[in-house]
Amino acid sequence: MRDAHELERAVGMWYYASDSDGTGGRLRESPSDFRVTEIEDFDTQPVDADRGDYPWLVLRVTLTSWDTNDFAREFANRLGMSRERVTWAGTKDRHAVTTQLFAVRDIEPEDVPEISDAGIDVVGRAGRGLQFGDLAGNEFRVVVRDPDDPEQADAVTADLAAFGGGEPGSRATSARSNRDAARPAVPNFFGQQRFGSKRPITHEVGLAILRDDWEGAAMAYLGAPSEYEPEDSQRARRFVEDTRDWEAALEEFPNRLRYERTMLHELADGGSFRDAVETFPSNLQRLFIHAAQSYAFNRMLSERMERGLPFHEPVEGDVVWFAESDAPEGVARPDSSRQQRVTADRVDVMARHCARGRAFVTAPLVGTDTELAEGEPGDIERAVLGELDLESGDFDLPGEFDSSGTRRAILLRPDLDVERDPLTFDFALPSGSYATVVLREYLKSDPTDL
Repeated sequence: MRDAHELERAVGMWYYASDSDGTGGRLRESPSDFRVTEIEDFDTQPVDADRGDYPWLVLRVTLTSWDTNDFAREFANRLGMSRERVTWAGTKDRHAVTTQLFAVRDIEPEDVPEISDAGIDVVGRAGRGLQFGDLAGNEFRVVVRDPDDPEQADAVTADLAAFGGGEPGSRATSARSNRDAARPAVPNFFGQQRFGSKRPITHEVGLAILRDDWEGAAMAYLGAPSEYEPEDSQRARRFVEDTRDWEAALEEFPNRLRYERTMLHELADGGSFRDAVETFPSNLQRLFIHAAQSYAFNRMLSERMERGLPFHEPVEGDVVWFAESDAPEGVARPDSSRQQRVTADRVDVMARHCARGRAFVTAPLVGTDTELAEGEPGDIERAVLGELDLESGDFDLPGEFDSSGTRRAILLRPDLDVERDPLTFDFALPSGSYATVVLREYLKSDPTDL
């Protein structure tokens, strides 16, 4: 197996699934090089529907160089409302052109402001705001600039097809499974953005919260300078680590580090470390716990790779979820209500279901209700949690930090189209999966270029 970059290893992605050299190159030279369009799965009513029954106005917004949270804040500020009244189903990256839905409570179409680099169309009304789960997936069109060897894409695709069970002697037994076996397959890691592209610390904050270490959580966010961030940011973080002088630190931290500055104001006013962490918007508070879960998940997948266990089919002890029967076309998703534990006498049957795209091998995003696998997969899950000093009960927390947990498919098998001039990748992924997890296999570049 080919070792991953040190930044990727820091967030639990230890290896590449492909051994071939990559194409090289850079992503996001301009926002238009990275286009993301949501595959929507949210019912709306006409705009003139009764506002009493449907108080949420649903908008389709195309953003250029906007972070989703930043846009929501700007939208709310323009209307003098709480940002909590602006909801969405999936967070998108700033360095891209993105099209997604937002739902805003208690406004009329004529209230919608004009915002620079944001094309806003009114879609209709809804009886509730958007939430995770209302997004089926995302379509991506990504241009790679200055690749060293674009022809290497073919070798990587062959490697990834083999990783997905496409080698001779695989269990592909139908036209559908033979076709799927030729497609690239990658571990369904949580990508670098989940943790911070240049300063991967969100999981460290989350792990500290789960250990009831609020000082550690606050300092993981305020301190912990990274060589990949600007020098003035590094200098400010070293200052706050060395002095714990919150008021003086406000003079050191650049204005662009607004979350840190809000935390510092809280601490300077006599607030506790927990108070400082709770200055984050509710969705970002949840993100810290989700990042801790994601890190543990990544570690479990890396350990599975290290032990040589397959991703495309189960082994004894695995937990498999069957596919949703009504998922939108082009996006295969596991159904949490249709779970099967794989016993010794069911391995071959479940392998056939997985080969036909009817089921998925899963690993846990640990929470209060998590039941771990058995056999060797269960050994991996318990070993990772033991190393992180985590158990299910740690997620029984007040407020936004509580999580019941779930499971997640461990393999992605995108229907990928590659163009050569310029090197361009077109594909779709289910919600919660990361385009950069696919593209890292092809480029094998420094993660900061992704």
